Order: sequence, then structure tokens, then C-alpha cells
Amino acid sequence: MSAVNRDTPVLFPLFLKLAGRRCLVVGAGSIAESKIASLLASGARVRVVAPRATQRVERWARARRIIWRRGSYREADLRGAFLAIAATSSPKLHALIFRQARRRGILCNVVDDPAHCDFYYPAVVRRGAFQIAISTGGLSPALAQQLRKRLQREFGPEYAAWVKRLGESRERIRGKNLNPETKRKLLHRLAAGAAMPSPQRARTLRKRSGSGGETDGGSF
Repeated sequence: MSAVNRDTPVLFPLFLKLAGRRCLVVGAGSIAESKIASLLASGARVRVVAPRATQRVERWARARRIIWRRGSYREADLRGAFLAIAATSSPKLHALIFRQARRRGILCNVVDDPAHCDFYYPAVVRRGAFQIAISTGGLSPALAQQLRKRLQREFGPEYAAWVKRLGESRERIRGKNLNPETKRKLLHRLAAGAAMPSPQRARTLRKRSGSGGETDGGSF
């Protein structure tokens, strides 16, 4: 067995509900900005700690979309946090944040430092409620990004509307007085039905419109 196989942990894939949860981001530069954006998109309550911030982060603070404490990190900033993200230029500070978060039972991600991460940001293809997350366990983010681009071309924006329609049909079927096995078969038949967007047709339509399928930039 290779050293990589021996040392690489088996990751548990999941999609977290962060709406209303307190999340801490230490740092407010361009990299931290993208992390903050993804947390806000998930409905998280975001607290940012940094002496300075990008213009976009400053606008979020002025609009009260985030709480920004101007200053240096201190352990008390972790109080009440569900997860923490460290995105500064100081490896020493990152290691400290990770240790203190671990001690408090708080999930922590240190940007570009897999050894100090409880979770990784996957490359994501997002089409409304339909999402595909790709991870290499921190071994090759570049490969994850290449696969994301390929899947974005394969699963275009039309999948957002299609999945929405599937959800509406699912609710109607669940409301019918049918036995569970019949409901299961109907739902699977819908998901495999003729209404599924044709990747080839979708690519043709996107070429004609000039969109190229790169519509949501869903990479974090």
C-alpha cells in the first residue's frame, strides 16, 4: 500500500444545513471573501475577524449581512461557532485556530492546509437544488476543478428547472393514497423519464445562445 493510501483519511460525504448557524471566518482577503460568499448563500450567520477587508466584505458588513470585528483573532471569537474557517497569510495563526477549534469541538477548515482541516471545500456544479460535489480529499484540487468544468458542460442550467419539476411531482405522488412500493416505482420512473434534459440537445442550445454552460461559477 502506498504512503498516500495509508495516510489519506476516508472522507464522509454530506451536505450540511447551515441556515441560522454561526460560522466564523478569520481573514477578509480575496480567498476569505469567496468562503464568506458560500456561507452567506447557505443562510449562515457569519462573523468575520480581520484588521482589513476587501471592498465586497466591507459592503456586506455595512449591509449587516455579516458581523465584522476589525482586529486580530482571539480564542473568544470561536464562542458559539458551529464551524470556523481560517483564511489568513499566517500558518502559525492557522495552526493555533485549528487547535483551539478542535478543543471546543468546532469544525475547522484551514485554507490550503489539508492537515489542519476537519472538512474540505469540494468543487461544485450547482444547478438550483441539483448539486454535484467533487473531492479528491485535498490531494489534487486542480483535478477536482477540471472535472467540475467537464460536468458543468454535461449538466447545464436546464437541470435546475427539471429537478424543480421532479420535486413538485414528488410532492403530488406522496400526497396520493398509494402503497409505498407503488410510490417508489412512480418516483423512479419520473427520474428516468423522457423529460430528462438531453445532454447533447442542451449543449447544442447553449452553443447557439453562446452561453457555453458556464453560468453559475459554483466552485468553492
